[in-house]
Amino acid sequence: MKKRLLRLVGLIGLLAIVAIPVAFLWPKDNSPSTDPRDYLPQHPTHVEHENIVEGDFQTPQDVTRACLECHPDDAHEVMQTSHWTWQSKPVKVPWREEPVTIGKFNQINNFCISTAGNESKCMTCHIGYAWDEYPPKEYDFSAEENVDCLVCHAAANTYAKGAYGNPAEGVDLLAAARSVGIPTRDNCGSCHFNGGGGNGVKHGDLDQSLLHPGEQLDVHMGRYDFLCTDCHRTVDHKVKGRIVADNYHIDPAEQVQCQDCHISVPHNDERINGHLDSVACQTCHIPTVARKNPTKTYWDWSQAGEDRGDDHYTYLKIKGEFTYERDVQPSYIWFNGNNEYRYLLGDKIDDPSQPVYINKPAGSIDDPTAKIFPFKIMDTIQPYDTEYMTLLAPITAGEGGYWHDFDWDKAFRLAEERLGIPYSGNYGWIETYMYWPQTHMVEPAGDALQCNDCHGPDSRLDWQALGYPGDPAEWGGRFENQ
Repeated sequence: MKKRLLRLVGLIGLLAIVAIPVAFLWPKDNSPSTDPRDYLPQHPTHVEHENIVEGDFQTPQDVTRACLECHPDDAHEVMQTSHWTWQSKPVKVPWREEPVTIGKFNQINNFCISTAGNESKCMTCHIGYAWDEYPPKEYDFSAEENVDCLVCHAAANTYAKGAYGNPAEGVDLLAAARSVGIPTRDNCGSCHFNGGGGNGVKHGDLDQSLLHPGEQLDVHMGRYDFLCTDCHRTVDHKVKGRIVADNYHIDPAEQVQCQDCHISVPHNDERINGHLDSVACQTCHIPTVARKNPTKTYWDWSQAGEDRGDDHYTYLKIKGEFTYERDVQPSYIWFNGNNEYRYLLGDKIDDPSQPVYINKPAGSIDDPTAKIFPFKIMDTIQPYDTEYMTLLAPITAGEGGYWHDFDWDKAFRLAEERLGIPYSGNYGWIETYMYWPQTHMVEPAGDALQCNDCHGPDSRLDWQALGYPGDPAEWGGRFENQ
């Protein structure tokens, strides 16, 4: 018995000696992780500022100067981003001879129409202070002390923006400065959930319901408690993810992609994987938007100015008639991540009987980089110059503005005086479309669209409008236009 035991111990020892080099020689599995959570960025370690920040802050600029004592490069970094400039660098576009900039600061949309000249209201969502200290279009973009650190870093219950980008009345600047931390959904949402003049108005897939969503509303923020910066990753204050509504061409490296985390072949069914060359992830995984809070889908400025009795969801005297919708099914078009066209101030209208495109996403069935993508389309009736054949941008807020005097002619003449926008003295009303890509409110995988949602008699897709001769399930594949 003793001999057997000794032999067994010796055999085990021999196997261990042999196994050690074999383990080192055995090829390791270096394949990428298939767990999307492994690709999330590490949140920086935050240092509580409650016992660090001192001082009696008389102005918000005093807060910024205090921040820069320990973070000397941060204001300069912010000032290189579109959060500060609100416009792109000059770009060449096919319909203009000279390079142009494109952005909120100097262009038209079909919500409140223009930020330029309406700084008292619009700049409550700009990352800078003191727009009231400068004439319109002469804001000092080089003043580091005007960078608002608090809007992105202060606790939401301590800070809010007010007129001309300054802190709202009653804000305790010291308390706000001591509360700073990593940006939360409250920080980002204070502007992005309220774009266009109110909660959920503009985007469709962004509203205050995302502050504390369940997983059915947004699986990333609900089930996994994502911060906005988990997808919109940030380096030197440059936030990844550009919106096509305010740009022309966008570098793919600046966009958020599902493949940033979902790098493996995502489906077990090869028939579904076969769609990935032509169908964006969002198309199947965002069946509807505005599921909790309604979004604005129609706005008629021509009806403003009447004493009908205000109702936020149907009519306001200062803004006109509206349509809000909940559980909005997106519209589907080919999209390669860029704009084919973006209306610029002064662009001529060819045919006023047809809708004007404020922006037009680029892509077609013949574009190998394009995919079928979900959009919210904003439909608006807004003013244009019937002689110059250009869209008009009225001054709305403040003395002399439309919201003050309810006089469109005066509002257009004031815009000509302040902003140099030509006005012939003759105006009318024209329909405009603006496209908003839908990328949030991703539902759990089990609630994604099924085959019969797109294929068959009840398809939500207009296959012929997409360039197919019919349902590809019957005709097969992506077709070349003939």
